[in-house]
Amino acid sequence: MSRLFGTDGVRGLANRDITVELALDLSIAAAHVLGDADRQAGRRPRAVVGRDPRASGEFLSAAVTAGLASAGVDVHDVGVLPTPAVAFLTADMGATFGVMLSASHNPMPDNGIKFFAEGGHKLPDAVEDEIAARIGQDWDRPQGAEVGRIQSNRAGQARYIAHLLRTLPNRLDGLTVVIDGAHGAASAVSPEVFRLAGADVVEIGTDPDGLNINDGYGSTHLDRLRAAVLERGADLGIAHDGDADRCLAVGHDGREVDGDQIMAVLAVALKERGVLRENTLVATVMSNLGLIQAMEREGVKVRQTGVGDRYVLEEMRRSGYSLGGEQSGHVIMLEHGTTGDGVLTGLMLAARVVETGTPLAELATVMSRLPQVLVNVKGVDKSRVESDEVLQAAVRAEEEALAGTGRVLLRKSGTEPVVRVMVEAATEEHAREVCDRLCAVVKERLSL
Repeated sequence: MSRLFGTDGVRGLANRDITVELALDLSIAAAHVLGDADRQAGRRPRAVVGRDPRASGEFLSAAVTAGLASAGVDVHDVGVLPTPAVAFLTADMGATFGVMLSASHNPMPDNGIKFFAEGGHKLPDAVEDEIAARIGQDWDRPQGAEVGRIQSNRAGQARYIAHLLRTLPNRLDGLTVVIDGAHGAASAVSPEVFRLAGADVVEIGTDPDGLNINDGYGSTHLDRLRAAVLERGADLGIAHDGDADRCLAVGHDGREVDGDQIMAVLAVALKERGVLRENTLVATVMSNLGLIQAMEREGVKVRQTGVGDRYVLEEMRRSGYSLGGEQSGHVIMLEHGTTGDGVLTGLMLAARVVETGTPLAELATVMSRLPQVLVNVKGVDKSRVESDEVLQAAVRAEEEALAGTGRVLLRKSGTEPVVRVMVEAATEEHAREVCDRLCAVVKERLSL
């Protein structure tokens, strides 16, 4: 049986997969699992609830807050805020747990529900499974004054912005930055904090109407950001996704700076300041081989994890590392936050440009990306990726042929019904040839 929770909460098509009934049941189950310690200690559990601007978030957040209150949890509804803001406020306000309603970079019709534990940390798999197992179980309903109370709390944005400004090593005066908010949760926060830090800000994709999130803007659509940077002669551009837990960038010359390059720039900066713990960067197996090679040259060790920023964070917390992230732009700076934070990442990247007086495009050359081809194969049974012997034999054969000059990675998506085939090689043509061969085997062996 497949898990209810994926790599980033429970996600799907709103009002079909993510329904009011599911939101209500999940919140009640979470109230029991995550609030139990408070209740045993004689305290009322408290939860922070936020969302991105999707239209479906309006009725889903209403269901979540209703479910939590019915189970005796006091709710602070912080409204539309980035995912990392909800994580920060969960810790900053001393809440028992937090809830974020978002489908991140997914199209507007989707939505999702994810939980943060006390302190703003993502939940371990075992706790998520415990919540899923509690759905539908009998429970004692509080009565009278024991029911939870719901209050609107719009001070969270200011608290989050103040936190971000405190993290900056230097101001951004004299820098011109284009901010693409993806018509998402950072549309108000990101431009404001960059301005307060001293930058001249040009905004695009910062007018959410509930229906336009990620539609042609944001970290999955960089063309408009690139055009705005070139048109305005900006120093750099920052693109967020729908819930602003990731950041990609564009240099003054219009060239994209991906998550691997951002991590490389920040790792060198932190190492120079003597605050890169254990001189180690944590990345996933999806990071480009060029990142590994670059960090070796810079004297930085790289620890690799499974795909998903939650697994990066688990390794960082377990071993005490301070910097980690994903090629997709999830970057975690554990000294300042408990999860990937696109606004924080953008601020730190801009601060490095000012600190060094070096254009972002030049800073990003600290690493050279090996040509990488990534194909999402749809219409297949992703559950059989690891168990199909013929497919695994094909993967091993291609890896042996690359002989250390590249690599192959097959993985099933945690949020979508696809198998991802990724190949790196010395040339894009070679990577494409290998990828095409493996995609054909995936379709043949895993077809539904």
